[in-house]
Amino acid sequence: MKPEPRLGLRENAAQFSLLILVNAFVGGMAGLERSILPALAEQEFHLVARAAILSFIGVFGLTKALTNYLAGHFADQWGRKPTLVIGWLVAAPVPFLLMWAPTWPWILAANALLGVSQGLTWSTAVIMKIDLAGRRRRGLAMGLNEGSGYMAVALAALGTGWIAARYGLRPEPFYLGVGFVVAGLALSAFLVRETAGHAARESLDHRADAPAAAQMGARQVFWSTSFADRNLSSISQAGFANNLNDGVAWGLFPLIFAAARMDLQQIAVLAALYPATWGVLQLATGALSDRVGRKWLIVLGMWLQAGAIGGVALSDGFGEFAVSAALLGLGTAMVYPTLLAAVGDAAHPAWRAGAVGVYRLWRDLGYVAGAVFAGVTADALGLPAAMWLVAAVTFGSGSIVALRMQSAPRHANSR
Repeated sequence: MKPEPRLGLRENAAQFSLLILVNAFVGGMAGLERSILPALAEQEFHLVARAAILSFIGVFGLTKALTNYLAGHFADQWGRKPTLVIGWLVAAPVPFLLMWAPTWPWILAANALLGVSQGLTWSTAVIMKIDLAGRRRRGLAMGLNEGSGYMAVALAALGTGWIAARYGLRPEPFYLGVGFVVAGLALSAFLVRETAGHAARESLDHRADAPAAAQMGARQVFWSTSFADRNLSSISQAGFANNLNDGVAWGLFPLIFAAARMDLQQIAVLAALYPATWGVLQLATGALSDRVGRKWLIVLGMWLQAGAIGGVALSDGFGEFAVSAALLGLGTAMVYPTLLAAVGDAAHPAWRAGAVGVYRLWRDLGYVAGAVFAGVTADALGLPAAMWLVAAVTFGSGSIVALRMQSAPRHANSR
Protein backbone atom coordinates (compact mmCIF):
# COMPACT_ATOMS: atom_id res chain seq x y z
CA MET A 1 0.00 0.00 0.00
CA LYS A 2 1.34 3.40 -0.97
CA PRO A 3 2.14 5.56 2.08
CA GLU A 4 0.01 8.67 2.66
CA PRO A 5 1.78 11.89 1.58
CA ARG A 6 3.17 13.99 4.42
CA LEU A 7 3.12 17.78 4.32
CA GLY A 8 5.98 20.04 5.34
CA LEU A 9 9.39 21.24 4.21
CA ARG A 10 11.32 18.87 6.48
CA GLU A 11 9.17 15.89 5.54
CA ASN A 12 9.74 16.55 1.82
CA ALA A 13 13.26 17.99 1.98
CA ALA A 14 14.73 15.90 -0.84
CA GLN A 15 12.01 16.62 -3.39
CA PHE A 16 11.73 20.25 -2.33
CA SER A 17 15.47 20.75 -2.75
CA LEU A 18 15.35 19.10 -6.16
CA LEU A 19 12.57 21.46 -7.24
CA ILE A 20 14.63 24.41 -5.99
CA LEU A 21 17.43 23.30 -8.32
CA VAL A 22 15.01 22.82 -11.23
CA ASN A 23 13.65 26.32 -10.70
CA ALA A 24 17.17 27.72 -10.76
CA PHE A 25 17.53 26.38 -14.30
CA VAL A 26 14.13 27.87 -15.16
CA GLY A 27 15.37 31.23 -13.87
CA GLY A 28 18.57 30.87 -15.84
CA MET A 29 16.54 30.65 -19.05
CA ALA A 30 14.70 33.85 -18.11
CA GLY A 31 18.00 35.63 -17.46
CA LEU A 32 19.65 34.77 -20.78
CA GLU A 33 18.43 37.95 -22.48
CA ARG A 34 18.26 40.37 -19.60
CA SER A 35 21.49 42.31 -20.09
CA ILE A 36 22.13 41.97 -23.82
CA LEU A 37 18.93 41.78 -25.90
CA PRO A 38 18.27 45.55 -25.98
CA ALA A 39 21.85 46.01 -27.25
CA LEU A 40 21.29 43.22 -29.77
CA ALA A 41 18.15 44.97 -31.02
CA GLU A 42 20.04 48.21 -31.61
CA GLN A 43 23.37 46.90 -32.89
CA GLU A 44 22.46 43.87 -35.01
CA PHE A 45 18.84 44.54 -35.99
CA HIS A 46 19.12 48.36 -36.08
CA LEU A 47 15.92 49.04 -34.16
CA VAL A 48 15.57 52.62 -32.95
CA ALA A 49 12.04 53.03 -31.55
CA ARG A 50 11.77 52.05 -27.89
CA ALA A 51 8.40 50.38 -28.53
CA ALA A 52 9.98 48.14 -31.18
CA ILE A 53 12.90 47.25 -28.90
CA LEU A 54 10.54 46.36 -26.04
CA SER A 55 8.35 44.22 -28.30
CA PHE A 56 10.25 41.09 -27.20
CA ILE A 57 9.13 41.69 -23.60
CA GLY A 58 5.53 42.12 -24.71
CA VAL A 59 5.56 38.85 -26.66
CA PHE A 60 7.24 37.03 -23.76
CA GLY A 61 4.79 38.45 -21.24
CA LEU A 62 1.67 37.68 -23.26
CA THR A 63 2.55 34.06 -23.98
CA LYS A 64 3.77 33.50 -20.42
CA ALA A 65 0.65 35.05 -18.93
CA LEU A 66 -1.74 32.92 -21.00
CA THR A 67 0.29 29.78 -20.33
CA ASN A 68 0.33 30.54 -16.59
CA TYR A 69 -3.46 30.42 -16.65
CA LEU A 70 -3.49 27.14 -18.52
CA ALA A 71 -0.71 25.63 -16.41
CA GLY A 72 -2.94 25.45 -13.34
CA HIS A 73 -5.58 23.50 -15.27
CA PHE A 74 -2.96 21.27 -16.91
CA ALA A 75 -1.42 20.55 -13.52
CA ASP A 76 -4.81 19.43 -12.19
CA GLN A 77 -5.82 17.43 -15.27
CA TRP A 78 -2.54 15.89 -16.44
CA GLY A 79 -0.48 16.04 -13.26
CA ARG A 80 2.26 18.37 -12.10
CA LYS A 81 5.23 16.40 -13.42
CA PRO A 82 4.04 15.96 -17.04
CA THR A 83 3.30 19.69 -17.22
CA LEU A 84 6.81 20.48 -15.98
CA VAL A 85 8.45 18.16 -18.53
CA ILE A 86 6.41 19.59 -21.42
CA GLY A 87 7.53 23.07 -20.40
CA TRP A 88 11.19 22.05 -20.74
CA LEU A 89 10.57 20.49 -24.14
CA VAL A 90 9.08 23.77 -25.36
CA ALA A 91 12.23 25.59 -24.15
CA ALA A 92 14.62 23.40 -26.15
CA PRO A 93 14.66 25.48 -29.40
CA VAL A 94 15.00 28.85 -27.64
CA PRO A 95 18.82 29.13 -27.27
CA PHE A 96 19.35 28.11 -30.89
CA LEU A 97 16.83 30.66 -32.17
CA LEU A 98 18.53 33.40 -30.15
CA MET A 99 21.93 32.35 -31.52
CA TRP A 100 21.04 32.25 -35.18
CA ALA A 101 17.91 34.39 -35.72
CA PRO A 102 18.33 36.20 -39.09
CA THR A 103 15.65 38.85 -38.42
CA TRP A 104 13.90 40.41 -35.41
CA PRO A 105 10.66 38.39 -35.88
CA TRP A 106 12.72 35.26 -35.20
CA ILE A 107 13.75 36.80 -31.87
CA LEU A 108 10.07 37.43 -31.14
CA ALA A 109 9.31 33.78 -31.98
CA ALA A 110 12.03 32.67 -29.55
CA ASN A 111 10.48 34.84 -26.86
CA ALA A 112 7.03 33.40 -27.54
CA LEU A 113 8.42 29.91 -26.94
CA LEU A 114 10.32 31.15 -23.89
CA GLY A 115 7.10 32.62 -22.48
CA VAL A 116 5.19 29.35 -22.96
CA SER A 117 8.04 27.40 -21.38
CA GLN A 118 8.33 29.76 -18.41
CA GLY A 119 4.59 29.67 -17.87
CA LEU A 120 4.57 25.88 -17.71
CA THR A 121 7.80 25.31 -15.78
CA TRP A 122 7.78 28.15 -13.25
CA SER A 123 4.04 27.92 -12.52
CA THR A 124 4.27 24.18 -12.03
CA ALA A 125 7.31 24.51 -9.79
CA VAL A 126 5.36 26.99 -7.64
CA ILE A 127 2.34 24.70 -7.43
CA MET A 128 4.49 21.68 -6.53
CA LYS A 129 6.27 23.52 -3.73
CA ILE A 130 2.97 24.79 -2.31
CA ASP A 131 1.73 21.19 -2.42
CA LEU A 132 4.74 19.90 -0.50
CA ALA A 133 5.07 22.67 2.08
CA GLY A 134 1.61 22.71 3.62
CA ARG A 135 0.15 25.90 5.06
CA ARG A 136 2.48 26.65 7.98
CA ARG A 137 5.70 27.41 6.08
CA ARG A 138 4.22 28.55 2.81
CA GLY A 139 5.95 31.95 2.86
CA LEU A 140 9.35 30.33 3.44
CA ALA A 141 8.65 27.85 0.63
CA MET A 142 7.84 30.64 -1.81
CA GLY A 143 10.87 32.64 -0.68
CA LEU A 144 13.11 29.68 -1.41
CA ASN A 145 11.43 29.06 -4.76
CA GLU A 146 11.56 32.64 -5.99
CA GLY A 147 14.98 33.19 -4.46
CA SER A 148 16.51 30.32 -6.40
CA GLY A 149 14.83 31.43 -9.61
CA TYR A 150 15.82 35.07 -9.45
CA MET A 151 19.35 34.49 -8.22
CA ALA A 152 19.70 32.34 -11.34
CA VAL A 153 18.21 35.18 -13.42
CA ALA A 154 20.90 37.48 -12.02
CA LEU A 155 23.75 35.03 -12.57
CA ALA A 156 22.62 34.33 -16.13
CA ALA A 157 22.34 38.06 -16.86
CA LEU A 158 25.80 38.64 -15.43
CA GLY A 159 27.24 35.63 -17.27
CA THR A 160 25.81 36.50 -20.67
CA GLY A 161 26.92 40.12 -20.30
CA TRP A 162 30.45 39.04 -19.39
CA ILE A 163 30.62 36.60 -22.32
CA ALA A 164 29.18 39.18 -24.72
CA ALA A 165 31.78 41.77 -23.67
CA ARG A 166 34.57 39.34 -24.58
CA TYR A 167 33.23 37.32 -27.49
CA GLY A 168 30.34 39.31 -28.98
CA LEU A 169 26.57 39.41 -28.64
CA ARG A 170 26.03 36.12 -30.55
CA PRO A 171 26.21 33.13 -30.43
CA GLU A 172 28.47 32.49 -27.42
CA PRO A 173 26.31 34.02 -24.62
CA PHE A 174 23.42 31.72 -25.48
CA TYR A 175 25.44 28.51 -25.08
CA LEU A 176 24.48 28.78 -21.41
CA GLY A 177 20.85 28.23 -22.39
CA VAL A 178 21.62 24.85 -23.96
CA GLY A 179 23.08 23.67 -20.64
CA PHE A 180 20.09 24.98 -18.69
CA VAL A 181 17.63 23.09 -20.93
CA VAL A 182 19.54 19.81 -20.78
CA ALA A 183 19.91 19.92 -16.99
CA GLY A 184 16.36 21.08 -16.26
CA LEU A 185 14.76 18.53 -18.58
CA ALA A 186 16.83 15.62 -17.23
CA LEU A 187 16.06 16.42 -13.59
CA SER A 188 12.35 16.95 -14.28
CA ALA A 189 11.94 13.77 -16.33
CA PHE A 190 13.94 11.34 -14.20
CA LEU A 191 14.04 12.60 -10.59
CA VAL A 192 11.05 14.86 -9.86
CA ARG A 193 7.98 13.06 -8.43
CA GLU A 194 4.30 13.94 -8.74
CA THR A 195 2.87 16.11 -5.90
CA ALA A 196 -0.88 16.13 -6.65
CA GLY A 197 -1.35 13.63 -3.81
CA HIS A 198 -0.03 16.17 -1.32
CA ALA A 199 -2.67 18.71 -2.39
CA ALA A 200 -5.35 16.03 -1.99
CA ARG A 201 -3.99 15.28 1.48
CA GLU A 202 -4.20 18.94 2.49
CA SER A 203 -7.79 19.12 1.24
CA LEU A 204 -8.73 16.73 4.04
CA ASP A 205 -7.91 19.54 6.50
CA HIS A 206 -10.52 21.78 4.85
CA ARG A 207 -13.60 19.58 5.23
CA ALA A 208 -15.78 22.51 6.28
CA ASP A 209 -15.10 24.24 2.98
CA ALA A 210 -15.38 21.11 0.81
CA PRO A 211 -18.94 21.66 -0.50
CA ALA A 212 -18.15 25.21 -1.64
CA ALA A 213 -14.84 24.10 -3.08
CA ALA A 214 -16.48 21.36 -5.12
CA GLN A 215 -18.73 23.97 -6.76
CA MET A 216 -15.86 26.23 -7.87
CA GLY A 217 -15.51 25.80 -11.61
CA ALA A 218 -12.86 27.45 -13.77
CA ARG A 219 -15.01 30.54 -14.44
CA GLN A 220 -15.74 31.01 -10.75
CA VAL A 221 -12.08 30.64 -9.84
CA PHE A 222 -11.17 33.22 -12.48
CA TRP A 223 -13.82 35.69 -11.31
CA SER A 224 -12.99 35.26 -7.65
CA THR A 225 -9.23 35.58 -8.12
CA SER A 226 -9.53 38.52 -10.50
CA PHE A 227 -12.33 40.64 -9.01
CA ALA A 228 -14.68 39.24 -6.38
CA ASP A 229 -12.47 38.08 -3.53
CA ARG A 230 -10.98 41.06 -1.66
CA ASN A 231 -7.71 39.28 -0.96
CA LEU A 232 -7.18 37.46 -4.24
CA SER A 233 -8.13 40.45 -6.40
CA SER A 234 -5.82 42.72 -4.39
CA ILE A 235 -3.03 40.21 -4.86
CA SER A 236 -3.68 39.94 -8.61
CA GLN A 237 -3.55 43.69 -9.28
CA ALA A 238 -0.39 44.02 -7.18
CA GLY A 239 1.24 41.23 -9.18
CA PHE A 240 0.24 43.01 -12.40
CA ALA A 241 1.85 46.28 -11.24
CA ASN A 242 4.96 44.50 -9.98
CA ASN A 243 5.66 42.86 -13.33
CA LEU A 244 4.77 46.05 -15.17
CA ASN A 245 7.69 47.74 -13.42
CA ASP A 246 9.88 44.64 -13.84
CA GLY A 247 9.23 44.76 -17.58
CA VAL A 248 10.34 48.38 -17.57
CA ALA A 249 13.48 47.44 -15.60
CA TRP A 250 14.20 44.67 -18.10
CA GLY A 251 13.67 46.76 -21.22
CA LEU A 252 14.48 50.37 -20.33
CA PHE A 253 17.13 50.13 -17.61
CA PRO A 254 19.85 48.93 -20.04
CA LEU A 255 18.97 51.83 -22.36
CA ILE A 256 19.09 54.32 -19.48
CA PHE A 257 22.43 52.95 -18.34
CA ALA A 258 23.81 53.12 -21.88
CA ALA A 259 22.59 56.73 -22.24
CA ALA A 260 24.57 57.53 -19.07
CA ARG A 261 27.69 56.12 -20.80
CA MET A 262 27.90 52.85 -18.90
CA ASP A 263 29.86 50.20 -20.82
CA LEU A 264 28.53 46.68 -21.50
CA GLN A 265 30.15 45.15 -18.42
CA GLN A 266 28.78 47.89 -16.15
CA ILE A 267 25.34 47.42 -17.70
CA ALA A 268 25.57 43.67 -17.04
CA VAL A 269 26.45 44.27 -13.38
CA LEU A 270 23.59 46.74 -12.93
CA ALA A 271 21.14 44.48 -14.79
CA ALA A 272 22.16 41.60 -12.50
CA LEU A 273 22.16 43.60 -9.25
CA TYR A 274 18.39 44.12 -9.16
CA PRO A 275 17.36 40.43 -9.56
CA ALA A 276 20.31 39.31 -7.38
CA THR A 277 19.20 41.50 -4.48
CA TRP A 278 15.64 40.38 -5.07
CA GLY A 279 16.63 36.72 -5.19
CA VAL A 280 18.82 36.68 -2.07
CA LEU A 281 16.50 38.71 0.15
CA GLN A 282 13.46 36.60 -0.74
CA LEU A 283 14.99 33.87 1.38
CA ALA A 284 14.30 36.10 4.39
CA THR A 285 11.18 38.01 3.33
CA GLY A 286 9.18 34.91 2.47
CA ALA A 287 9.78 33.46 5.93
CA LEU A 288 9.15 36.88 7.51
CA SER A 289 5.69 36.96 5.95
CA ASP A 290 4.86 33.75 7.82
CA ARG A 291 5.55 35.61 11.07
CA VAL A 292 4.28 39.16 10.52
CA GLY A 293 1.59 38.58 7.89
CA ARG A 294 1.39 39.24 4.18
CA LYS A 295 -0.45 42.55 3.76
CA TRP A 296 1.96 45.20 5.00
CA LEU A 297 5.03 43.56 3.50
CA ILE A 298 3.25 43.84 0.14
CA VAL A 299 2.22 47.45 0.70
CA LEU A 300 5.62 48.66 1.90
CA GLY A 301 7.40 46.67 -0.82
CA MET A 302 5.31 48.27 -3.58
CA TRP A 303 5.94 51.76 -2.18
CA LEU A 304 9.67 51.07 -1.94
CA GLN A 305 9.68 49.89 -5.58
CA ALA A 306 8.05 53.17 -6.61
CA GLY A 307 10.72 55.19 -4.82
CA ALA A 308 13.53 53.11 -6.33
CA ILE A 309 12.20 53.56 -9.88
CA GLY A 310 12.15 57.30 -9.28
CA GLY A 311 15.71 56.99 -8.02
CA VAL A 312 16.82 55.43 -11.31
CA ALA A 313 15.20 58.31 -13.19
CA LEU A 314 17.20 60.80 -11.10
CA SER A 315 20.55 58.96 -11.24
CA ASP A 316 23.39 59.54 -13.68
CA GLY A 317 26.34 57.54 -12.29
CA PHE A 318 27.15 53.90 -11.61
CA GLY A 319 26.97 54.20 -7.82
CA GLU A 320 23.60 55.95 -7.85
CA PHE A 321 22.20 53.43 -10.33
CA ALA A 322 23.48 50.58 -8.14
CA VAL A 323 21.79 51.93 -5.00
CA SER A 324 18.47 52.39 -6.80
CA ALA A 325 18.68 48.92 -8.37
CA ALA A 326 19.39 47.34 -4.97
CA LEU A 327 16.44 49.19 -3.39
CA LEU A 328 14.19 48.02 -6.22
CA GLY A 329 15.40 44.47 -5.53
CA LEU A 330 14.59 44.86 -1.82
CA GLY A 331 11.08 46.14 -2.56
CA THR A 332 10.43 43.31 -5.00
CA ALA A 333 11.75 40.75 -2.51
CA MET A 334 9.22 42.00 0.02
CA VAL A 335 6.41 41.57 -2.52
CA TYR A 336 7.09 38.60 -4.78
CA PRO A 337 7.09 35.52 -2.51
CA THR A 338 4.55 37.17 -0.21
CA LEU A 339 2.01 37.50 -3.02
CA LEU A 340 2.39 33.83 -3.97
CA ALA A 341 2.07 32.73 -0.34
CA ALA A 342 -1.02 34.93 0.03
CA VAL A 343 -2.66 33.18 -2.94
CA GLY A 344 -1.98 29.87 -1.22
CA ASP A 345 -3.54 31.24 1.98
CA ALA A 346 -6.69 32.55 0.36
CA ALA A 347 -7.43 29.73 -2.10
CA HIS A 348 -8.82 26.34 -1.11
CA PRO A 349 -6.49 23.41 -1.94
CA ALA A 350 -9.16 21.94 -4.22
CA TRP A 351 -8.89 24.91 -6.61
CA ARG A 352 -5.60 26.44 -5.54
CA ALA A 353 -3.69 25.43 -8.70
CA GLY A 354 -6.29 27.26 -10.77
CA ALA A 355 -6.06 30.35 -8.54
CA VAL A 356 -2.26 30.36 -8.85
CA GLY A 357 -2.69 30.19 -12.62
CA VAL A 358 -5.13 33.12 -12.68
CA TYR A 359 -2.88 35.20 -10.42
CA ARG A 360 0.13 34.49 -12.60
CA LEU A 361 -1.94 35.34 -15.69
CA TRP A 362 -2.60 38.83 -14.35
CA ARG A 363 0.90 39.18 -12.96
CA ASP A 364 2.64 38.43 -16.26
CA LEU A 365 0.21 40.52 -18.30
CA GLY A 366 2.06 43.27 -16.45
CA TYR A 367 5.03 42.55 -18.72
CA VAL A 368 2.85 43.28 -21.75
CA ALA A 369 1.49 46.47 -20.23
CA GLY A 370 4.97 47.53 -19.15
CA ALA A 371 6.47 46.97 -22.58
CA VAL A 372 3.70 48.84 -24.41
CA PHE A 373 3.24 51.61 -21.86
CA ALA A 374 6.94 52.28 -21.29
CA GLY A 375 7.86 51.96 -24.98
CA VAL A 376 5.19 54.36 -26.20
CA THR A 377 5.80 56.80 -23.34
CA ALA A 378 9.56 56.74 -23.79
CA ASP A 379 9.22 57.40 -27.53
CA ALA A 380 6.76 60.25 -26.96
CA LEU A 381 8.04 61.87 -23.76
CA GLY A 382 11.49 60.43 -23.12
CA LEU A 383 12.93 57.83 -20.78
CA PRO A 384 12.62 59.83 -17.49
CA ALA A 385 8.90 60.48 -18.04
CA ALA A 386 8.28 56.78 -18.63
CA MET A 387 10.06 55.96 -15.38
CA TRP A 388 8.07 58.46 -13.32
CA LEU A 389 4.74 57.25 -14.69
CA VAL A 390 5.61 53.64 -13.87
CA ALA A 391 6.63 54.72 -10.36
CA ALA A 392 3.21 56.37 -9.90
CA VAL A 393 1.37 53.24 -11.06
CA THR A 394 3.40 51.11 -8.63
CA PHE A 395 2.69 53.42 -5.70
CA GLY A 396 -1.02 53.40 -6.52
CA SER A 397 -1.07 49.61 -6.60
CA GLY A 398 0.41 49.43 -3.12
CA SER A 399 -2.23 51.85 -1.92
CA ILE A 400 -5.00 49.60 -3.28
CA VAL A 401 -3.60 46.68 -1.25
CA ALA A 402 -3.50 48.89 1.87
CA LEU A 403 -7.16 49.84 1.46
CA ARG A 404 -8.70 46.61 0.14
CA MET A 405 -6.79 43.53 1.29
CA GLN A 406 -7.69 41.89 4.60
CA SER A 407 -4.80 41.08 6.93
CA ALA A 408 -5.84 37.49 7.63
CA PRO A 409 -6.91 35.49 4.54
CA ARG A 410 -9.69 33.04 5.30
CA HIS A 411 -7.76 29.79 4.73
CA ALA A 412 -4.49 30.80 6.34
CA ASN A 413 -5.29 29.31 9.72
CA SER A 414 -8.08 26.90 8.88
CA ARG A 415 -7.84 23.22 9.70
